[in-house]
Amino acid sequence: MSSHEAPATDAVGARGGALDGRTALVTGASRGIGLAIASAFVREGARVAMVARSAELLEARAAELGARAIAVSADVSTRDDLARMAAHAVQHFGGAPDIIVNNAGSFTIAAIESIDPDVFIRSLETNLVGPFLVTRMFLPEMRARGSGHIVSIGSVADRSAFAGNGAYSPPKFGLRALHEVLRAELRGSGVRTSLISPGPTDTPLWDALDPDSRPGFTPRRQMLRAGDVAEAVLFAVTRPERVAVDELRLSPA
Repeated sequence: MSSHEAPATDAVGARGGALDGRTALVTGASRGIGLAIASAFVREGARVAMVARSAELLEARAAELGARAIAVSADVSTRDDLARMAAHAVQHFGGAPDIIVNNAGSFTIAAIESIDPDVFIRSLETNLVGPFLVTRMFLPEMRARGSGHIVSIGSVADRSAFAGNGAYSPPKFGLRALHEVLRAELRGSGVRTSLISPGPTDTPLWDALDPDSRPGFTPRRQMLRAGDVAEAVLFAVTRPERVAVDELRLSPA
C-alpha cells in the first residue's frame, strides 16, 4: 500500500457505530477515496459491497476490512458487469443497499486537441455513465421503500474549468447535473442525495502525473487526504432523516 493511500482502519468493525445495521455499496473501492469510504463505513458498523475492476486488489482490500466487507469486481459502466454486480449485492444484502456511493472515476490531463477520442469516451463512461447506471439499477427499490442515500463524489472540476481537463470536467459537470436532477425528483420521497466535491486529494490517481513537478499544481503534501473525504461522506449519510446534506465542498486549508 502506498504511503498516500488510505490504510484500513484499526480494529475495523470491532465496535458498533453510526451505521450499525445499514448496508452500502461503494464503487472504485480498491484504493484511494473509495477504499477510505469503505473503511469508514465498516468501522461504523455497515456491511459494505466494495466494487472495482481490479479483482485481486479488491479482494485483498475487502479481506483486510473483515467480514462486513465483500468484494464484487465489476466495471460499472458495462451493463453485463453491472447486472451481475447488482444481483450479487441484492442477494448479499437482501435488497438494494441503504447507501450508494458513486466514487469510481478516471482522471487524465491533456489539451483537448491531444485527447484521444477513446479516452474521452471512456472518461464519460467511467465518471458519468457508470453513476447513472448504478443509481438507476437500485433507485426503484429505494423509492418504493421510502429510504436510501445516493452519494456522488464530485470534484472542484465539477464547477470550475481548468486547462487540461477536457476529458475530466465534462463528465464531472454532468455528474453535478445528475445529482441536481435526482435531488429534484426525489424531494419528499425519503431518498436523499449528496454531492461531495473535494479539491485536490492525494490518491493513486496522481501517481502517473507527478503534480509536485508541474507548475501550478498543488503539491501532494498540501492536498487533502482520502480519509478527509471519507469523513465528509460519513457526515452526510449519518444526519437525521429530517436533514439533507445537498452538497459539501472540501478544499485544502
